[in-house]
Amino acid sequence: ETLSYLFNNFVGDRSFSEVVAEAKKAGFTEPDPNDDLSGTDVIILARESGLKLDLSDLPIRSLVPEPLKGGTSAEEFMEKLPQYDGDLAKERLEAENSGEVLRYVGVVDTVNQKGTVELRRYKKDHPFAQMAGSDNIIAFTTTRYKDHPLIVRGPGAGAQVTAGGIFSDMLRLASYLVAPS
Repeated sequence: ETLSYLFNNFVGDRSFSEVVAEAKKAGFTEPDPNDDLSGTDVIILARESGLKLDLSDLPIRSLVPEPLKGGTSAEEFMEKLPQYDGDLAKERLEAENSGEVLRYVGVVDTVNQKGTVELRRYKKDHPFAQMAGSDNIIAFTTTRYKDHPLIVRGPGAGAQVTAGGIFSDMLRLASYLVAPS
C-alpha cells in the first residue's frame, strides 16, 4: 500500500514529495501518484466488510494539494508537489515533538455504517507506529476485542501481493460464473 510506505518513510528531514518520488520509482504508486494520495482506497475495505458506501459517504482527507487536484498530468503533479511539502512537514514536526508519528488511516464502523479517511497521530508504542516498508495493518475492534484490538499486519504492495489479489478475484469470479442459477 502506497500510503503505508509513504508514512512509514516520512521521517527525519525527508520531504513528503521526496518519499512520494521514491515510492513512484520503486513501483509502489499508481502511474499517477495523485490517485494514491486521494485516499479513496479505503472504500475497498469498507465494501469488503459488507458496507454499501459510496465515495460521497466517506469524509476523506485527501493528501493532494488543492491546486493540484484534477487536470494535472502525473509529470506535472510530481514536478509541483515539492511546493506543498511545508504543511505536512509542520504536522510531522508537531507529532514528533509530542512523541508521536503520523499515519494515514481509514476507519470503517460497520455498526454505524460509516467511515472516515484521515491523517492521525499515534504514540510510538502503538501498533500503527511500528510498521515498516509497505506493510499494511488492520485493527479489528469488536465486543471481544474492545480493549486490545485484533491486529493483522502484512505487506500491502508488491508483485506477490498483487498477483495473489488478482488470483483471488479470478477464483471468486469463476465461482460466480459456474454457480447454478
